[in-house]
Amino acid sequence: MLNSSNYNPDVLTCLANLSNDEVFTPPKMANQILDLLPQNIWCDKNAKFLDPVCKSGVFLREIAKRLNVGLETVIPDKQKRINHIYKNQLFGIAITELTSLLSRRSVYCSKTADGKYSVCETFDDLQGNIRFESIEHTWENGRCVFCGASAQVSDRGDELETHAYQFIHIEKPEEVFNMKFDVIVGNPPYQLSSNETGIQAIPLYDKFVEQAKKLNPRYLTMIIPSRWFSGGMGMNEFRDKMLNDRSIRVLFDYPKSRDCFPGVEIAGGVCYFLWDRDNKGSCLVKTKIGNETKSRERTLNEFKIFIRDNVGIDVIHRVLARSDKTMAGKVFSISPFGFPTSKRGKEKAFPKSVTLISSAGRSYISRDEVLKNSKLIDRYKVSIGQLNPDRGGVNNASDGKMNVITKVNIYRPGEVVTATYLLIDHFGNIQQANNSSRYLKTKFVRFLISLTLSSMHITKDSFQFVPMQDFSESWTDEKLYKKYGLTEDEIAFIESMIRPMELNNE
Repeated sequence: MLNSSNYNPDVLTCLANLSNDEVFTPPKMANQILDLLPQNIWCDKNAKFLDPVCKSGVFLREIAKRLNVGLETVIPDKQKRINHIYKNQLFGIAITELTSLLSRRSVYCSKTADGKYSVCETFDDLQGNIRFESIEHTWENGRCVFCGASAQVSDRGDELETHAYQFIHIEKPEEVFNMKFDVIVGNPPYQLSSNETGIQAIPLYDKFVEQAKKLNPRYLTMIIPSRWFSGGMGMNEFRDKMLNDRSIRVLFDYPKSRDCFPGVEIAGGVCYFLWDRDNKGSCLVKTKIGNETKSRERTLNEFKIFIRDNVGIDVIHRVLARSDKTMAGKVFSISPFGFPTSKRGKEKAFPKSVTLISSAGRSYISRDEVLKNSKLIDRYKVSIGQLNPDRGGVNNASDGKMNVITKVNIYRPGEVVTATYLLIDHFGNIQQANNSSRYLKTKFVRFLISLTLSSMHITKDSFQFVPMQDFSESWTDEKLYKKYGLTEDEIAFIESMIRPMELNNE
């Protein structure tokens, strides 16, 4: 039984998250991230640390604890040591006024740095080294030039939070404290949600990482969504920079976000990394699922996207060694016939009409309305849904297996689809369409697709490792395993990861 007289809970373990986009870092996770830093830094009285996205102050608080121990012989007097650490080594930029108060309370034990109960005696102002300044967006053509926010949604009035985060809304972030930092660490806001119809949320975490690199610290470590591994939404340039940055020496990946942030569901998972300015080389990739952690030393830029599965890398090598073309060259981009997901036709067929398939079912439009890929109207078409049922290629089901794709559909001549569906291929006869459908349903194909997923969406790029086949014949997993020379262990791994799919719905 818990002895209540000795129980002193850490309030930072109990905080409710602001949202799935602004997640508080648990103290245990903050310390795991700080463990990436070299141990001798905690004995350096001149080292300076910055958290540019303070929410609870947990990173600065845990850094202070480590410095207090590490500097004990350097500055023996405890109060002088504390004064030195808080005044000269720890710095933060809060994301809101509320989190600035919370962070100061966590770090200084007082919401005002110069307050009666502050552990540091040398501050002469309220903020201390944890700053907050209310920043406005800079609008140009209806968008913020720094973060891309919409003026329509974000220009909300003085009484509401603007989400114009100071660190990424200034040209020269070094001017906030006017100093160089040895370590930058934090958990930035992940995205700026949009209420605009048809507009996806705008990623923000990449902007914080890039801004931190501008300060050129010795070490940078941040925890961010893993969607950058392969996801879209403007991540291509950021992904290229990350994969080709040989200063990233450790990458710790959580395919299931709940393994990192209990109770928080982030599609595609989260990751944190160590960027070491003066020590370039290969990267130690660690992947944690449940209680199991797998590690592998790798170069990050082997492929255009980051492959988080170590077994998958070996399978990809075998496939690419035996195949010249992949399905990515056949799969169509979004909206193959030019119709958005909201497009609806008439309830009844009429002369020269074609059938429009949407999420609402079947309706009818004029053949003349099909202005894009109209030559495909009278062919057999194979398609799947664009949403990944496993949320980023992660086996969250109780049996630990994934579906990867939803039902494979074959649409007959005279039928077209909206952007709800991803058009995979087209054929002149039903047999080839059936063979294509069966191929997509194999565990082999769905495993290769799963390696590319770090978000909820499946695109043509998701097929970049799926080899082309001759669809005049039928394909099974057994034939494919043999054709590409997979080992017994690789086959067993695929079978353990991918759920069987029914073949009788062509």
